[in-house]
Amino acid sequence: MFSKEEFRITIANCNNTSAPGPDKLSWSYLKIILKDDECLGIIIHIANVCIELGYWLLHFKRSTIVVIPKPNKKSYNSPKSFRPIVLLNTVGKLIEKVIGERLQFSMAANNFIYSSQLGGLKFKSTTDADIALTHIIRTDWVKNLLTSTLIFDIVQFFPSLNHHLFTLIMKKADFNNYIVSFFANYLIDRKTNYFWNDFMSPIFNINIGVGQGSVLSPIISTLSALYLLLFIYILENQLKNLKIPISIISFVDDGLFIS
Repeated sequence: MFSKEEFRITIANCNNTSAPGPDKLSWSYLKIILKDDECLGIIIHIANVCIELGYWLLHFKRSTIVVIPKPNKKSYNSPKSFRPIVLLNTVGKLIEKVIGERLQFSMAANNFIYSSQLGGLKFKSTTDADIALTHIIRTDWVKNLLTSTLIFDIVQFFPSLNHHLFTLIMKKADFNNYIVSFFANYLIDRKTNYFWNDFMSPIFNINIGVGQGSVLSPIISTLSALYLLLFIYILENQLKNLKIPISIISFVDDGLFIS
């Protein structure tokens, strides 16, 4: 069961300047509404029922993708010259933030995240990746060794996440059935439309990967860490068994092989 304190702490950290989603509700207005205990209680009740039923409301799965040009490009005849910004309904984003905090705490408390995963997680950042790499290099210097690195990026990682595999990984992580059922439903039946200048596209389904723009998505939260966990674990163990002295640092969908 979620608490009022969890929601109050979470919403206090939300940026009032963020653009609202299809519901047109800004964070500043929602903060005023949720100062009322009865209104806050209703939102908490919705969150609790969603977890208990293993169901994420269709209203919260609805998004708008705003396509904006990247600045200072010589030409805008390529899709790479534009940036899609995903806007979600604000109340749903608030509930997702609270769920995300719980999820991160549970993963950290159970020591489930692999030590080499340094991205998309609370209390870990690019600074940690820098420190880890510096430590490896300096340790090699003591042994009169040189360090080589190879950077890799998992192409189309976010749209390619397999929903069934993700739920199996959550079961392996020993999350209870309520949470597994919730995420199984969270990943499907998402809808969006594009907004580009004055053009608004029809609404269409996006049932691949994980919904971007969400704190529960791979971009800024924990799902990618869970998804890549077993891959990194198996790869590092195979390298160890083959006596190949290569370490791995993972940062969301990017990584580093260190020899």
